[in-house]
Amino acid sequence: MHWAQKYANDLIQNHPERQTFVCASGISPSGSVHIGNFREIVTTYFVTQALKKSGKEVRFIFSWDDFDRFPKVPAQLDPSYEQYIGLPYTKVPCPCGSHASYAEHYEQEFEQALAAFGIVPEFIYQSREYQSLRYNPAILHALRNRAEIYDILMMFKTGKTTDDARTAFYPVQVYCERCGKDTTSVHAFDEDSENIIYSCKCGCYNTLYVPEAANIKLHWKIDWPMRWGMEQVVFEPGGRDHSSETGSYNVAKVISKRIFGNQPPYYVPYEFISIKGSHAKMSSSSGHNYTPADLLEVYGPEPIMFLFAKYHPNTAFSIGLDEDVLRNYTEFERFRKAYDAGTLTDEDLRTAIELSLMQDNESHAPSFSQVSSLLPLINFDNRVLQELLRQGGEDYSEEIIQQTAARAGHWIRQFVPQRLVTVNESQDTTLYHTLGAVEQERINAFCGLLREEELEEEELMRRVYAICHHDDKKMMRSNQKRLFALIYQLVLHQSEGPRIPALIQAVGTERLLSLLDFTGSSRERYNRTDCL
Repeated sequence: MHWAQKYANDLIQNHPERQTFVCASGISPSGSVHIGNFREIVTTYFVTQALKKSGKEVRFIFSWDDFDRFPKVPAQLDPSYEQYIGLPYTKVPCPCGSHASYAEHYEQEFEQALAAFGIVPEFIYQSREYQSLRYNPAILHALRNRAEIYDILMMFKTGKTTDDARTAFYPVQVYCERCGKDTTSVHAFDEDSENIIYSCKCGCYNTLYVPEAANIKLHWKIDWPMRWGMEQVVFEPGGRDHSSETGSYNVAKVISKRIFGNQPPYYVPYEFISIKGSHAKMSSSSGHNYTPADLLEVYGPEPIMFLFAKYHPNTAFSIGLDEDVLRNYTEFERFRKAYDAGTLTDEDLRTAIELSLMQDNESHAPSFSQVSSLLPLINFDNRVLQELLRQGGEDYSEEIIQQTAARAGHWIRQFVPQRLVTVNESQDTTLYHTLGAVEQERINAFCGLLREEELEEEELMRRVYAICHHDDKKMMRSNQKRLFALIYQLVLHQSEGPRIPALIQAVGTERLLSLLDFTGSSRERYNRTDCL
């Protein structure tokens, strides 16, 4: 059973009377949301889909923690942003000036990327929730129970509890009414008047009436369980850093039970995703990351979703934009084809494919491997590509071809420039004359097949393979591999290339013969045609 369905079944069993299952995710808009963060929301999304498949009503919420403080200046920003440290993200200016705030800039960036995957949760903006005063009763409750909260927090720390520290503890942070920053200290809370007294490093000293204050925020480990109760959350994943024995979740679940009287949600820890070749953790602030938008320049949404669906959340994996792209595409295309044919028997893989498919997309894209092999040979001309695919018996919409070609072209130019191959201008006589008589004869036999007109692809390849016939099957496969490598070297000066039928289509029979037929007649004929 696929992991998402297992979690859904557990939720249904644990909440037999529940009508609506609230599943949650949340991220702070500290910078461009990367694919490590994406794992949180896609994990929740897959579970919501499994619940819906089981006939349950689902509320899928995503919280933007944009009332959090701006803690440091990300590497990609101007150092002048240091002046905004301590403000909530919604009060920090947009980096490009096109949005109302820093928070909105990165929120919209990620929301647009999510829409490309068909993921459209109910977005909750915590700055609005706090400033709407919706949480103020919970803030008052936490202040009244601050001593018990202190004791719970200290259960997970190695330091000693003291009466003075307990008395001085307040589970809230105040944004100063004068300077807007959280460089404040709380000095007192009066339960009868419900007033809180605070001071700020800017010199402000003030009293707030808590029920009507829009500038007070609960500390994270109290804020999180408070919101579980507010939204009645039953499922939420969290990163490995929140999942240790003394991590945020274990602290929050105790506070949820003892302080707010709510059962904590079913929690699934997920492992981090790394960039291939790097052991550093991805980070929004450092700029060391791939965003979903970055991946969408190379991958279609469905192969990306499959990549996340096939791995259990507790499995770490890396993503590279090198030759791994071909392997990932090829795997997805193979399983998608088997799924459509009804021959994909592995239940987990079948479910992973179902979870990855866009609901409104029933069409297939051309093979990414084939397109990326052809594009450099035809000077990245989409019209020629469409004609070659049509000649090969494959009829795709112009839009699908353009999308695939754009992704393949971006991948080649930005990440694998070694694939910018071109057709040789002249025969490689040096290479040809290093070959033995048998290999030369195989090249000549291949040229003979090229001269035969209207050979169907299947028949052509059957006869190409037959050129290397040998009673020893292992030797025959080795000979076939060697023949293909020689053809690619003589035509492209590379040891590999597109499938032979695609190579013939892209380069043309006459030009192939001019490079592979060393008898001289084909070369003369090609030159005469070229001059015309």
